[in-house]
Amino acid sequence: MTRPIVPRIQLNDGFSIPQLGFGVFRVDPNETERIVTEALEVGYRHIDTARIYGNETQVGRAIARSEIRREELFITTKLWNDDQGTQSAFDAFDASLERLGLDYLDLYLIHWPAPAQDRYVETWKAFERLQESGRVRSIGVSNFRAPHLERLLAETDIVPAVDQIELHPYHQQPETAAFAEEHGIAIEAWGPLGQGKYPLLELPEVTDAAAAHGVTPAQAVIRWHLQRGHIVFPKSNHRGRMAENFDVFGFELAPDEMDAITALERAGRMGADPDES
Repeated sequence: MTRPIVPRIQLNDGFSIPQLGFGVFRVDPNETERIVTEALEVGYRHIDTARIYGNETQVGRAIARSEIRREELFITTKLWNDDQGTQSAFDAFDASLERLGLDYLDLYLIHWPAPAQDRYVETWKAFERLQESGRVRSIGVSNFRAPHLERLLAETDIVPAVDQIELHPYHQQPETAAFAEEHGIAIEAWGPLGQGKYPLLELPEVTDAAAAHGVTPAQAVIRWHLQRGHIVFPKSNHRGRMAENFDVFGFELAPDEMDAITALERAGRMGADPDES
């Protein structure tokens, strides 16, 4: 079976990123190597992890075990709040790279703005130096709202390549998404299916679109993300569902189907508030 060609999103720094990837948030470290190995076998080449997930080492083992050429992979990890600062960011980067067993990262993110610490600008300046070193290709942020981004742009030199935010049909963050688009910042969607908290996959706007194309509700929502231009990385511990989530390039939602799903917006946040984290 031929592996689908995943579209790539051009970033503002000249690099590009696979639009569909695989996330390992809340994946048990004891299961991570197996799960990432299966994801790579299914065809995923974009893997998203973070220091706080506690599974970077296992992600690295799966990468090494796969024997896939490094240039075919896109690997992201994130700096945790406790490591914000200058030297602490450098040290955390080195430690993540070592755990992953890599010579460089494709993308490094500040995980949360943590505004109470007021260190994300200092941290971003350290990220700029890391990018200049060549050991990370692209740098970005996660969970930053428009005011956080606005401050970064005002006080630093490099515009983030991406902002990874909670984004699903119930919570589309239009203000942040619009600011990002205006400044050439790509949007990555975490929690793309509104996991757990909302009955998103049971709503007629989603199930009707899925039925019209002979796909599952999850596939319909992933397709909605792709057509909106989001970078998306659903997670699953089950190989069959991994393959299902990857099989989203053989159909296209019609404009009215897209509009119906987009109309589900209700500012329904699932995770923490970035202004309080």
